[in-house]
This record gives sequence, structure tokens and C-alpha cells, in this order.
Amino acid sequence: MHLGAFSISLAVEDLDASRTFYAALGFDDMGGDPDQGWLILKNGDTVIGLFQGMFERNMLTFNPGWDQSAQPVGPFTDIRELQKHLKAQGIAFDTEADEDGTGPASFVIIDPDGNPILVDQHL
Repeated sequence: MHLGAFSISLAVEDLDASRTFYAALGFDDMGGDPDQGWLILKNGDTVIGLFQGMFERNMLTFNPGWDQSAQPVGPFTDIRELQKHLKAQGIAFDTEADEDGTGPASFVIIDPDGNPILVDQHL
């Protein structure tokens, strides 16, 4: 099972202060919308998302169908197939993708320590 591109999504208090901090660590803007309270930053293959007022906790994020530069890869395992596989493994879901849908969708699972994991397909 391949989950796609990986990043950490950080719940931040001050988007500008966080952007400045991570820029000092060598991260550059990759995408996002500061007016909506989010930015995606990259340093080499390392990707972090900064989200102000959108999430309560930091979370792991996987993007099926994308590489670390948010470029499409193919073939890839559709999020609905990932969800079915995880359900068969007994994983509980916080939110679910519509199993009858196609294209973009997401789900959230929580690991045994309470860490949210977002699987977010954009294709």
C-alpha cells in the first residue's frame, strides 16, 4: 500500500511568525493561501503545511497520487481503496471518504496515541 506524498501539517498560532521561523531553517513557499490561513513550505523533499485556525492538533498528512513536489504520479492507489483496506484491518475512522465517489476525497484516522492522520487525495 502506497499512501503518496508525506508532510506534517502544523496547527500554528501565527502564520507569519511560523513562516519566518521555517524560512530561517531553509524552507521556501511551495503553495497555499495566506489570506485563508495556510501555507505549504518545502526544503528539499521535506514538506510542511502551516495552518492557522484550521486544525486543533498537528497531524501527519498523506496525499495519494502526488509526489513530494505535489506533481501527479501514476498509477496510484485511490483513496477509496486505501480506506477499504484499512477498514478490513480494523482501523477506525474519524471521518471517511464517500466510497461511491470519484476524484478528490479525504479521510482521517487517529493512531493509538491520539495523533490524527489525514489522507487527502487531490486528483
